Amino acid sequence: MDARGALTVANLGVLDYDAALAMQSEMLAARIDGRVGDTMLMMEHPHVFTLGRGADEGFIVSNTKTVPVRRVSRGGQVTYHGPGQLIGYPILKLEGRDRDVTKYLRCLETAMIDALAKFGIDAGRREKMTGVWVGGRKIASIGIGIRRWTTWHGFALNVSTDLSYFDSIVPCGIEGCRMTSVCEITNRAVSVREFAETMRESFARVFNYDEIILAGASTPELMASDG
Repeated sequence: MDARGALTVANLGVLDYDAALAMQSEMLAARIDGRVGDTMLMMEHPHVFTLGRGADEGFIVSNTKTVPVRRVSRGGQVTYHGPGQLIGYPILKLEGRDRDVTKYLRCLETAMIDALAKFGIDAGRREKMTGVWVGGRKIASIGIGIRRWTTWHGFALNVSTDLSYFDSIVPCGIEGCRMTSVCEITNRAVSVREFAETMRESFARVFNYDEIILAGASTPELMASDG
């Protein structure tokens, strides 16, 4: 990625999916209009299944736990979000040579791979697939949206996630896909907040930001932090 200025990062704790989507929409419009700079929203969600644009509802094979379902304007198939999972929604303006969707996806993967390495996890990619894998299991999923070359939606990385919820779906529409988590691999307690601190540093390094600004957990505070 070309050199960039400051990245504002807000750790929002546990936030309802619908509220997070509304915040994303507001921040996306503000970034497109130039009222804010590049921003990363980091959080956890209560239990929810999300379907991307054109995703097949048949990939929700059962829903005995009555998890809410949302269809949204990201790419990709079905995924699960829930407690113990780090969600990252980068709202970035892609400019110049960085107006390349594939390059953006690969950079997201690299940032997660680098963060996982800090916890002793040897993660990588799988050919012709998006996301991050550890051996034969998937640890992180990506589903993005881009409007006027400004990104939204993002990634979900399993830290201490209850993986049994993935049994109700075909994750990312990949038959036979099995999920894993940081805690399952390392066999130790790792909090989402702890991992988020490492993730924001890896993200800033891969995306070539020269400064991280930590913002408050509300839209007005985020707006103020960028100008």
